[in-house]
Amino acid sequence: MKKSIITIALFVFLSFPWSSRSFCQVQNDTTKTFRNTIRFNITNPLLLGDKYNVIGYERILARHQSISANIGRFSLPKFISINTDSLKLRKKYIDKGFTFAIDYRFYLRKENRYVAPRGIYIGPYYSFNYFERENSWSMNTANMTGDINSNIRLNLNLVGAQMGYQFVIKNRVALDLILVGPGIWFYNVRTRLSINFDPEDESLLYEKINEILAAKLPGHEILINSGKFKKNSSFSTYSAGFRYIVHIGFRF
Repeated sequence: MKKSIITIALFVFLSFPWSSRSFCQVQNDTTKTFRNTIRFNITNPLLLGDKYNVIGYERILARHQSISANIGRFSLPKFISINTDSLKLRKKYIDKGFTFAIDYRFYLRKENRYVAPRGIYIGPYYSFNYFERENSWSMNTANMTGDINSNIRLNLNLVGAQMGYQFVIKNRVALDLILVGPGIWFYNVRTRLSINFDPEDESLLYEKINEILAAKLPGHEILINSGKFKKNSSFSTYSAGFRYIVHIGFRF
Protein backbone atom coordinates (compact mmCIF):
# COMPACT_ATOMS: atom_id res chain seq x y z
CA MET A 1 0.00 0.00 0.00
CA LYS A 2 2.77 2.47 0.97
CA LYS A 3 4.76 1.85 -2.22
CA SER A 4 1.73 2.26 -4.46
CA ILE A 5 0.71 5.53 -2.79
CA ILE A 6 4.21 6.97 -3.11
CA THR A 7 4.37 5.91 -6.78
CA ILE A 8 1.06 7.63 -7.52
CA ALA A 9 2.18 10.80 -5.72
CA LEU A 10 5.42 10.98 -7.69
CA PHE A 11 3.58 10.34 -10.97
CA VAL A 12 1.16 13.17 -10.25
CA PHE A 13 4.03 15.47 -9.28
CA LEU A 14 5.96 14.79 -12.48
CA SER A 15 2.90 14.97 -14.73
CA PHE A 16 2.05 18.62 -14.18
CA PRO A 17 3.40 21.25 -16.61
CA TRP A 18 6.37 23.23 -15.35
CA SER A 19 6.76 25.52 -18.35
CA SER A 20 6.63 29.23 -17.67
CA ARG A 21 4.09 29.53 -20.46
CA SER A 22 1.48 27.91 -18.23
CA PHE A 23 1.52 30.94 -15.95
CA CYS A 24 -0.01 34.33 -16.75
CA GLN A 25 0.27 37.46 -14.69
CA VAL A 26 -2.80 39.33 -13.52
CA GLN A 27 -4.06 41.82 -16.02
CA ASN A 28 -3.63 45.47 -15.07
CA ASP A 29 -1.27 44.46 -12.23
CA THR A 30 2.06 46.26 -12.50
CA THR A 31 3.50 44.60 -9.37
CA LYS A 32 6.17 42.00 -10.03
CA THR A 33 4.81 38.48 -9.75
CA PHE A 34 6.70 35.86 -7.76
CA ARG A 35 6.06 32.22 -8.65
CA ASN A 36 7.96 30.57 -5.79
CA THR A 37 7.48 30.47 -2.03
CA ILE A 38 9.83 29.00 0.55
CA ARG A 39 8.14 28.49 3.90
CA PHE A 40 8.38 27.12 7.42
CA ASN A 41 5.83 25.10 9.37
CA ILE A 42 5.19 26.95 12.65
CA THR A 43 2.33 24.75 13.92
CA ASN A 44 4.03 21.42 14.54
CA PRO A 45 6.95 22.78 16.62
CA LEU A 46 4.39 24.43 18.90
CA LEU A 47 2.24 21.29 19.22
CA LEU A 48 4.80 18.49 19.03
CA GLY A 49 8.04 20.07 20.22
CA ASP A 50 11.06 21.87 18.79
CA LYS A 51 12.44 18.68 17.22
CA TYR A 52 9.61 18.71 14.63
CA ASN A 53 11.03 21.03 11.95
CA VAL A 54 9.61 21.16 8.43
CA ILE A 55 10.38 23.45 5.49
CA GLY A 56 8.25 23.70 2.35
CA TYR A 57 8.19 25.00 -1.19
CA GLU A 58 5.22 26.10 -3.33
CA ARG A 59 5.41 26.61 -7.08
CA ILE A 60 2.76 28.44 -9.12
CA LEU A 61 1.87 26.45 -12.24
CA ALA A 62 -1.04 28.49 -13.62
CA ARG A 63 -3.16 31.49 -12.68
CA HIS A 64 -5.19 29.46 -10.19
CA GLN A 65 -3.12 26.33 -9.54
CA SER A 66 0.01 25.40 -7.65
CA ILE A 67 1.88 22.42 -6.25
CA SER A 68 3.78 22.28 -2.98
CA ALA A 69 6.05 19.91 -1.10
CA ASN A 70 7.25 19.81 2.50
CA ILE A 71 10.08 17.85 4.07
CA GLY A 72 11.73 17.78 7.47
CA ARG A 73 12.24 16.04 10.76
CA PHE A 74 9.33 14.23 12.41
CA SER A 75 9.28 13.78 16.16
CA LEU A 76 6.94 13.38 19.12
CA PRO A 77 7.34 15.04 22.52
CA LYS A 78 9.14 13.01 25.14
CA PHE A 79 6.95 10.41 26.78
CA ILE A 80 5.23 11.33 30.02
CA SER A 81 7.03 10.22 33.14
CA ILE A 82 5.89 6.94 34.66
CA ASN A 83 7.01 6.08 38.18
CA THR A 84 5.16 3.25 39.92
CA ASP A 85 6.26 0.59 42.36
CA SER A 86 6.73 -1.92 39.54
CA LEU A 87 7.69 0.19 36.51
CA LYS A 88 9.70 3.33 35.90
CA LEU A 89 10.41 5.15 32.63
CA ARG A 90 13.93 6.51 32.46
CA LYS A 91 14.46 10.05 31.18
CA LYS A 92 16.99 9.24 28.46
CA TYR A 93 15.72 8.12 25.06
CA ILE A 94 16.84 7.91 21.45
CA ASP A 95 14.59 8.81 18.54
CA LYS A 96 14.72 9.62 14.84
CA GLY A 97 12.20 10.36 12.14
CA PHE A 98 11.32 12.34 9.03
CA THR A 99 8.24 13.59 7.22
CA PHE A 100 7.33 14.31 3.60
CA ALA A 101 4.13 15.81 2.21
CA ILE A 102 2.89 16.90 -1.19
CA ASP A 103 -0.33 18.65 -2.23
CA TYR A 104 -1.91 20.15 -5.32
CA ARG A 105 -3.93 23.34 -4.93
CA PHE A 106 -6.82 24.81 -6.87
CA TYR A 107 -7.30 28.46 -5.96
CA LEU A 108 -11.02 29.10 -6.44
CA ARG A 109 -11.44 31.48 -9.34
CA LYS A 110 -14.91 32.68 -8.42
CA GLU A 111 -14.08 33.21 -4.76
CA ASN A 112 -10.72 34.97 -5.09
CA ARG A 113 -10.04 38.46 -6.33
CA TYR A 114 -6.38 37.65 -7.02
CA VAL A 115 -4.62 34.77 -8.72
CA ALA A 116 -2.54 32.11 -6.97
CA PRO A 117 -1.10 31.95 -4.40
CA ARG A 118 -3.49 34.37 -2.71
CA GLY A 119 -6.92 33.39 -1.44
CA ILE A 120 -8.94 30.26 -0.70
CA TYR A 121 -7.88 26.92 -2.15
CA ILE A 122 -8.84 23.24 -2.14
CA GLY A 123 -7.05 20.10 -3.28
CA PRO A 124 -5.70 16.62 -2.47
CA TYR A 125 -2.68 15.88 -0.31
CA TYR A 126 -0.46 12.98 0.73
CA SER A 127 1.84 12.76 3.74
CA PHE A 128 4.35 10.13 4.86
CA ASN A 129 5.84 10.11 8.36
CA TYR A 130 8.45 7.81 9.87
CA PHE A 131 9.23 7.71 13.58
CA GLU A 132 11.37 5.44 15.75
CA ARG A 133 12.04 5.69 19.46
CA GLU A 134 13.97 3.60 21.95
CA ASN A 135 13.22 3.91 25.66
CA SER A 136 14.75 2.36 28.74
CA TRP A 137 12.54 1.03 31.56
CA SER A 138 13.33 -0.15 35.06
CA MET A 139 11.10 -3.01 36.19
CA ASN A 140 10.68 -4.35 39.71
CA THR A 141 8.09 -7.12 40.02
CA ALA A 142 7.81 -10.53 41.63
CA ASN A 143 9.04 -12.12 38.40
CA MET A 144 11.77 -9.71 37.35
CA THR A 145 14.05 -6.96 38.54
CA GLY A 146 16.17 -5.14 35.98
CA ASP A 147 16.26 -2.85 32.94
CA ILE A 148 14.44 -3.32 29.62
CA ASN A 149 14.80 -1.48 26.32
CA SER A 150 11.77 -1.02 24.09
CA ASN A 151 11.89 0.02 20.44
CA ILE A 152 8.84 1.39 18.62
CA ARG A 153 8.79 2.12 14.89
CA LEU A 154 5.87 3.85 13.16
CA ASN A 155 5.17 4.29 9.45
CA LEU A 156 2.29 6.72 8.99
CA ASN A 157 0.67 7.48 5.62
CA LEU A 158 -2.05 10.13 5.45
CA VAL A 159 -4.16 10.68 2.31
CA GLY A 160 -6.96 13.22 2.08
CA ALA A 161 -8.33 16.53 0.82
CA GLN A 162 -7.80 19.97 2.28
CA MET A 163 -9.12 23.51 2.24
CA GLY A 164 -7.11 26.55 3.23
CA TYR A 165 -6.47 30.24 2.78
CA GLN A 166 -3.24 32.04 1.98
CA PHE A 167 -2.55 35.71 2.73
CA VAL A 168 0.12 37.63 0.82
CA ILE A 169 1.59 40.66 2.60
CA LYS A 170 3.54 43.30 0.68
CA ASN A 171 3.84 40.83 -2.20
CA ARG A 172 6.69 39.05 -0.40
CA VAL A 173 5.43 37.49 2.83
CA ALA A 174 2.98 34.58 2.69
CA LEU A 175 0.85 33.32 5.57
CA ASP A 176 -0.64 29.95 4.64
CA LEU A 177 -3.44 28.44 6.75
CA ILE A 178 -4.58 24.87 6.11
CA LEU A 179 -7.93 25.02 7.89
CA VAL A 180 -9.60 21.70 7.07
CA GLY A 181 -7.86 18.51 6.00
CA PRO A 182 -9.81 15.28 6.61
CA GLY A 183 -8.09 12.09 5.53
CA ILE A 184 -7.28 8.48 6.28
CA TRP A 185 -4.24 7.36 8.28
CA PHE A 186 -2.59 4.10 7.19
CA TYR A 187 -0.47 2.86 10.09
CA ASN A 188 2.26 0.28 10.35
CA VAL A 189 3.62 -0.34 13.85
CA ARG A 190 6.58 -2.47 14.86
CA THR A 191 7.72 -3.12 18.42
CA ARG A 192 10.77 -4.85 19.83
CA LEU A 193 11.95 -5.66 23.37
CA SER A 194 15.56 -6.24 24.39
CA ILE A 195 14.80 -9.35 26.46
CA ASN A 196 12.19 -12.07 26.92
CA PHE A 197 10.35 -12.02 30.20
CA ASP A 198 7.15 -13.05 31.96
CA PRO A 199 3.93 -12.49 29.91
CA GLU A 200 2.29 -10.71 32.84
CA ASP A 201 5.13 -8.19 33.09
CA GLU A 202 5.20 -7.82 29.32
CA SER A 203 1.49 -7.00 29.33
CA LEU A 204 2.08 -4.35 32.01
CA LEU A 205 4.86 -2.73 29.98
CA TYR A 206 2.83 -2.57 26.78
CA GLU A 207 -0.17 -1.24 28.62
CA LYS A 208 1.91 1.75 29.71
CA ILE A 209 3.37 2.21 26.22
CA ASN A 210 -0.14 2.22 24.76
CA GLU A 211 -1.27 4.86 27.24
CA ILE A 212 1.68 7.08 26.38
CA LEU A 213 1.23 6.83 22.60
CA ALA A 214 -2.52 7.41 22.84
CA ALA A 215 -1.75 10.76 24.48
CA LYS A 216 0.87 11.78 21.90
CA LEU A 217 -0.31 10.41 18.53
CA PRO A 218 -3.63 11.53 16.95
CA GLY A 219 -5.88 8.56 16.25
CA HIS A 220 -3.60 6.15 18.08
CA GLU A 221 -6.35 4.97 20.40
CA ILE A 222 -8.26 3.67 17.38
CA LEU A 223 -5.11 1.92 16.19
CA ILE A 224 -4.61 0.15 19.51
CA ASN A 225 -8.17 -1.17 19.39
CA SER A 226 -7.50 -2.60 15.93
CA GLY A 227 -4.57 -4.78 16.91
CA LYS A 228 -2.45 -6.10 19.75
CA PHE A 229 1.15 -5.39 20.58
CA LYS A 230 3.27 -8.50 20.60
CA LYS A 231 6.93 -8.86 21.41
CA ASN A 232 9.13 -8.35 18.32
CA SER A 233 6.14 -8.05 15.98
CA SER A 234 4.33 -5.60 13.72
CA PHE A 235 0.85 -4.93 12.36
CA SER A 236 -0.97 -2.50 10.07
CA THR A 237 -4.30 -0.76 10.29
CA TYR A 238 -6.01 2.54 9.42
CA SER A 239 -8.12 5.25 11.04
CA ALA A 240 -9.55 8.70 10.39
CA GLY A 241 -7.10 11.59 10.37
CA PHE A 242 -6.92 15.34 9.99
CA ARG A 243 -4.54 18.11 8.96
CA TYR A 244 -4.23 21.61 10.39
CA ILE A 245 -1.11 23.62 9.60
CA VAL A 246 0.12 27.21 9.62
CA HIS A 247 3.04 28.16 7.36
CA ILE A 248 4.90 31.43 7.09
CA GLY A 249 6.87 31.96 3.90
CA PHE A 250 8.90 34.24 1.68
CA ARG A 251 8.08 34.69 -2.02
CA PHE A 252 10.67 35.05 -4.75
